[in-house]
This record gives sequence, structure tokens and C-alpha cells, in this order.
Amino acid sequence: MTAGKARHLAVGFAVAAFFCWLIIRQLDFETFVNDLSQARIGWLVIAVGVFFTGYACRIARWRTMLLRDNPALTWGNCAGPFMASIAANNVLPFRAGDILRVFAFRRRIGVGGAEVLATLVVERLLDLLVLLMLMGGALLYFKPDTMALLGLGAGALLAIAFGILLVLLFPQVFRPLVNWGVRLLARLSPKVGAWVEGHATSVLETAIWLSKGAVMPRLLAWSLAAWLFEGLVFYSVAQSLPAIADPMGGWLALPVGTLATLIPSTPGYAGTFDYFVIQAMTSIGSTVSAATAYALLVHAALWLPATLVGGLWLVIAAPGARAPQDAS
Repeated sequence: MTAGKARHLAVGFAVAAFFCWLIIRQLDFETFVNDLSQARIGWLVIAVGVFFTGYACRIARWRTMLLRDNPALTWGNCAGPFMASIAANNVLPFRAGDILRVFAFRRRIGVGGAEVLATLVVERLLDLLVLLMLMGGALLYFKPDTMALLGLGAGALLAIAFGILLVLLFPQVFRPLVNWGVRLLARLSPKVGAWVEGHATSVLETAIWLSKGAVMPRLLAWSLAAWLFEGLVFYSVAQSLPAIADPMGGWLALPVGTLATLIPSTPGYAGTFDYFVIQAMTSIGSTVSAATAYALLVHAALWLPATLVGGLWLVIAAPGARAPQDAS
């Protein structure tokens, strides 16, 4: 591990420890344990069920993005690598799962690394678009004191979401900027410039293809479905805890907690995700102990199933996986 990566990792753990300390210092442990012990198992089972439904939508979205380069690719062929990358991100630093998806599974899915990288970029933009829309809608509905959470109002968030939508619909406008960057790198280092030019061109061409015709509407539909099911995870977990003041608050906790994962932290976002979920739930009336119990359970519902399923695929199925080939 390089010194830079070691510093980055140390900062992440320090940030996580800080937010964990913020949680613990305000917590009444006896009340917290009591609230947690009242969780209703049925609702937690529902939460896990809708979690996997949401991830089925995410896998379908990724397959849609890969079909240009491998039309024979099936949902099942995409499911293992996708879940494995999520599991790796949950337990390893430096977004190792994303690196796995770009480089380790190319032969298994029959798509080049640059094209897979492009799908990851579009995937992140789609997720951010829907999250900002959900956040804006939640602010309009709940009207909490959110300035302490994000510092942005509903109008600003929806405006940013609209900007991201324009980027997804018209990626070709970035071609002059990409070409300029490549020429600059080529002057500094011809070898690096040539490498970047090849990959940047593939990424941009993939993004342009995804923006055309009916592809982007399908991607937007899959993205919306995926996040609505994830919202149902948050809602179901809230329903499982009698101490939660308003289970609908899960729809506020979803974008607040997920956007908080942009803050440097540990793999799995310990501390950062939980702290901001707690802030979201307490801002609409739940007690700190109830909100903390909720944050713990919803974090487990999001982290544990994906890590187990993706990890099992890596151990059992990955060595024998084969990529489908286009008959043409």
C-alpha cells in the first residue's frame, strides 16, 4: 500500500470514528436496547425481500448498458459480478469492488474494461440523479430543519438533478473537452496520452450510445424502480420498530444517509451513514435511541445480504463462470 493510500485509509477511519463518537455520546443505551429489542421480524424479512428486488433492477440496468458490446449477455451472467463488486466495496477500501467490475470480470461478461468503466460512470450519475430527486421531494414533504444536514434546499437539489439529467442525455457536448484534455496529456507524456485517449474515447462513445433512442428512458426507469425498492427497505425497517415516530421518515433517511456515504469513511460506511440517518429521523420526531436502533437495522439490511450473496458468488461460482458470446 502506498503512503497516499495509507493516509486516505487513515482519514476514512478517523472520520468514521468521529461520527461513531457523535452517535455514542448522545445515546441512552438502556432505551436504545429496549427499542431495538422490540423490532418485528416480519417487517425485517420484508425489508430483505424488497432489497433483493431493488438489486434485481440494478442488475437489469447494468445489463441494458452492456448489451451494445455483448447482445447475448443475460441477466444471470451479470448478477454474480455485480453482487460480487458490491460485496467487495462493503468490506474492502478504495472502491475495490468497482475495480473488480472493470478489470476482473471482463472475460466473464464479454465486455471490455473501458466500456464497463463507462457503465459505472453512467450508473453513478443515474443514482445521484434519482437520489437528488428523492431528497428534494422529501424536503418538500417533511419540511424538516435540513440546513444542518446538507445546507441545500429542495429547489437547489432538483436543479442539480436536472443538470445531471442533461449530462446523461447529451454527453456528446463533452467531446471537445475530452479531446482538449487528451491533447494536453499527450504533450506532457505521449505514452500516457495515447493510453488515456483510447480509454476516454471508448467511455465517451459508450455514454453517447446509452443516451440515444430508448436506451436512456429504460435506464432511468430501472434506476427509479431500484431506488423506490430501496426506499421500501427503509420504510419496512421503520415499520418494524414501534418506537419510530413516523415510518414515512424512511423516505427522508434514504437520500440523506446515502448521500452521506460520499464522505470519506470505512468500507461499508460505518458511522457516516448511521449518523446522518439518525439526524434525518430525529428531525421529524423520533427519539435519538429509536433513530439509532433504526439506523443500525437499516444499515444491516443493506450491508449484510449483499455482502453474503456477493461473497458466496466470489468463492463458489466465480471460478467456473463463463461469458456468453454473441453468435454474430
